[in-house]
Amino acid sequence: MRFRVEGLDQHYGSAQVLRRVGFEVPPGECVAVLGRNGAGKTTLLKCLMGVLPATRGRVLVDETEITGWSSYRRSAAGLAYVPQGREIFSELTVGENIDAAARAHGTFGTATVEDTIALFPILKQMWRRPGGALSGGQQQQLAIARALVTRPSLLILDEPTEGIQPNLVAAIRDVLASFKGKISLLLVEQYLDFALSLADAFVVLSRGGVIEAGRTESSSRELLSRHIAI
Repeated sequence: MRFRVEGLDQHYGSAQVLRRVGFEVPPGECVAVLGRNGAGKTTLLKCLMGVLPATRGRVLVDETEITGWSSYRRSAAGLAYVPQGREIFSELTVGENIDAAARAHGTFGTATVEDTIALFPILKQMWRRPGGALSGGQQQQLAIARALVTRPSLLILDEPTEGIQPNLVAAIRDVLASFKGKISLLLVEQYLDFALSLADAFVVLSRGGVIEAGRTESSSRELLSRHIAI
């Protein structure tokens, strides 16, 4: 899947949050969206998933414009979203969270579910435990697994390392790295080392607009850190 954003604007009432945002996620690559708090990163991801409406611009999958599509239709087309805060179903068990996503996308009872759970062994151990009883790191693994069982072509993640202990950050990084070349990744992340370990390219947002973009190998950690540090 080639994912493209062209001239995207978004407003909250009279306040403009996104300003002519444009970038591309090539097939099988990871693009990191960087920027300080309040730069518009989460709003951008919500627009891309159809959670918030764009006021101008286009979102395209290959050559098909999906700007006006519902979140469900985007999900069915191969977009999967792991939002900030995870948003798992806390009263459902781990297994029920996974099964709900798998049933909705036709993967229930297939090898996709078993293969995905194998990436996160703790989930199998806690299969019958309510999602709300898991630690923050375990809930993040559940949220990522729930997205992966939908067999996405593009996985969109908002701050996947937020509030997670270092050993689980490394485990999540390894899982995401194993999918590079197979699916595309769009990653919002404040932990720069994590982002750079995965990203082939980057986009920097400031005040809702793109102020810098490029390939990670052509930039420096010092330069990019200036756009994140407060």
